[in-house]
Amino acid sequence: MCGRYTLLAEEAEILQKFGIDRPIDAYEPSYNIAPGQNVLVVIHDGREKRAGYVRWGLVPSWAKDEKIGYKMINARSETAHEKPSFKNLMVRKRCLIIADSFYEWQKTGQEKQPKRIQLANHRLFAFAGLWDRWQRDEKELFTCTILTKDSNHFMKEIHHRMPIILPKDKEDAWIHPQNRQPFEANQFLQALETDELTAYSVSNYVNAAKNNSQACIEPLL
Repeated sequence: MCGRYTLLAEEAEILQKFGIDRPIDAYEPSYNIAPGQNVLVVIHDGREKRAGYVRWGLVPSWAKDEKIGYKMINARSETAHEKPSFKNLMVRKRCLIIADSFYEWQKTGQEKQPKRIQLANHRLFAFAGLWDRWQRDEKELFTCTILTKDSNHFMKEIHHRMPIILPKDKEDAWIHPQNRQPFEANQFLQALETDELTAYSVSNYVNAAKNNSQACIEPLL
């Protein structure tokens, strides 16, 4: 799964890396991005790529209550093409969720040790995501979920699931505006290989979502 991550890059770096022409409205870096918060995503609207904020925790367009979003921060990539909540989104509402590291809690006995995981080159990356628009009466929400898969060899020692990190050369293909059949989108995801990762232990300070400072990413001595 993926329940916390970071985005510390400068806005200019994000715009350059993902080929975005317009400034990001109200961009703010964060050391501790948590479910329910607004997160930076990139979509392709059919004419250009655009970056903006949506809420983390998918609220499907057909949902009766927006509270469902807190149960849908992740989607299993292996079955997303079959599930009512995600099937149609796999066809036409795919997004990049921008990050530069994520946290996972490694269980050892009764303890859980938070780890910060990054690409080995420490560069920006994108999670494969899905988004949707929900509206009831006068309220409108744009929300997203992060697609996950079984952990690779590196991550298995930390957790049995991991977010799907798109290789640089597959990012545009994932959000290309062409419709994909759900199974085709599933096959695209399952064929991806994860770039090399690295990890180190951080303090339990990161456990509280309200904590958002350099202390979240400081290595344990």
